Amino acid sequence: QCNYCNRKYDCVNESRPGVTSAILPPDRAVEYLDEVLRKEPRITVVGIAGPGDPMADAEKTIATIEGINAKYPDMLYCLSSNGLALPGHVDELAEVGATHVTVTINTLDPGVGEKVYSWVRDGKLILRGRAAAELLISRQLESVRLLAAKGITVKVNTIVVPGINDHHVAEISKTVAGLGANIHNIM
Repeated sequence: QCNYCNRKYDCVNESRPGVTSAILPPDRAVEYLDEVLRKEPRITVVGIAGPGDPMADAEKTIATIEGINAKYPDMLYCLSSNGLALPGHVDELAEVGATHVTVTINTLDPGVGEKVYSWVRDGKLILRGRAAAELLISRQLESVRLLAAKGITVKVNTIVVPGINDHHVAEISKTVAGLGANIHNIM
């Protein structure tokens, strides 16, 4: 849980990153894509996101990609992840045709991470403070390395929090580029 993120659902007057209108089961995601493509047939990329890490429920995420791929084999996929549960599923993602993955990495420094992240849940274990940041950062960096090794396009998002992590965004860029990231998006 990032300290800057409010995961409440949106409403008609609000739509912002990190907020969802609904969580769709795999079969409904395919139906929703059908509806969207009827309205806008030029869409070529499907985005799949959390909240948090969609690989925390990997079975449903993989089933969603498989279902869409069965009906729309030319569609590209962009999975957005916080990276926590991602390393254990990179092979599966490559097998089902994920072409692009975005990993949010806000810091490389666990001391800064303590300020950015409220807590991290790894399975049933909840970590806070430095231990939470250390685990998340290590998994994020491992994710970038593994995805790049599979030939999956990797974009890293960094949310700049003034006075917290703004002093080492260049270091994040250098590090993720060295691990094989293709794009670094700074927000």
